[in-house]
Amino acid sequence: MKPNQILVANIGSTSFKFRLLEMPAERLLARGGVERIGAAESIWSFQRGDFPAEKGAGFFPDYAAAIRWLEERLGGFSNLAAVGFKPVMAQEISGTQVMDERVLQAMEAVNTLLPAHNPPYIAAVRSFRAAHPELPCIGTFETAFYDQLPAHNRRYPVPLEWETRYGIRRHGFHGASHRYVTQRCAELLGRERLRLISCHLGGSSSIAAVRDGLAIDSSWGMTPQSGLPQNNRVGDFDVFALIYLARDQGLGIDAVEKALTTEAGLKGMSGLPSGDLRDIVEASENGNANAQIALDVLVGSIRKYIGQFLVELNGADALIFTAGMGENESFLREAVCANLDFCGLEIDLNLNRVTRATETKISTSRSKIDVWVIPTNEEIIIARNAWAKISTP
Repeated sequence: MKPNQILVANIGSTSFKFRLLEMPAERLLARGGVERIGAAESIWSFQRGDFPAEKGAGFFPDYAAAIRWLEERLGGFSNLAAVGFKPVMAQEISGTQVMDERVLQAMEAVNTLLPAHNPPYIAAVRSFRAAHPELPCIGTFETAFYDQLPAHNRRYPVPLEWETRYGIRRHGFHGASHRYVTQRCAELLGRERLRLISCHLGGSSSIAAVRDGLAIDSSWGMTPQSGLPQNNRVGDFDVFALIYLARDQGLGIDAVEKALTTEAGLKGMSGLPSGDLRDIVEASENGNANAQIALDVLVGSIRKYIGQFLVELNGADALIFTAGMGENESFLREAVCANLDFCGLEIDLNLNRVTRATETKISTSRSKIDVWVIPTNEEIIIARNAWAKISTP
């Protein structure tokens, strides 16, 4: 019998999460992963079908160890047709690709732009290829959803040579998530010709403007260190402030880079040891003024991009909230949607407050713009693309 399972691997700097799907039915067979890879004690979880999840601890020094553990738990990889990945970006490569050495080297070429993302993905793919060279590793890059951005939304106001020679241009990320929720919204509304604003709000957040199924703009810039304030990453930031800190104040480029990628965002603005939104909210409720300012900056940034995209799309048919914060934090949705009566947007406050991670329309019947909470499913997009890639002659 021909292998018909896709293992979707989601790689973090110290984590390996997976979902196993039967294709083309898209039936979820198993899920789980390993956290704290490389630590003295790693935490693992494994759930098969509807059975209760198993949890435990052990020593996983690297991704190869996590892969061996998963292979053992699944009883082997003989039913796997491919392993699907969600890499972020590569030099001059996008779309859905076989993750061969050419692609991995193109990812390495931009490691400086994605220090927290590319190295662990590269290491994990090489571990899979070394252990199972016969198993196709298929990656759909986060940038793929934005491959048809209009030229004026790709270009920075910098010397043209910087774009043509060095590839300095705006991209977009969270592509699988934005693609899934906008496709699902089109299904729910029963038509494809739509103006949609998709808000992926989580530890890492972004907003996409989508017209008739195609992304036309994004809150991201060239890297995931841009756009909205992130959990511990900076978001939009004046580049000359970086130069000033690194050169005139003597911090040095390495220290500034580390601060902007690990100590900034909600964590940096609040002054708290964590940038988790729940910790920020708790501190704000306890009177921490900096925590409240961090929340205000986040909400203001989200609203700024929504306003920009309303102008660009000439209105909107629907506003979508997804990802961890977007699906679960009703206060955030309420703050983002407040005082938007100028464009006819109105949410049902009571319905919004009881909606958590469920597919729900939270706008009122009077609202001229639908507002939806749609739980994301990036893994389905990755599995579909991997299955299509290996099924194409």
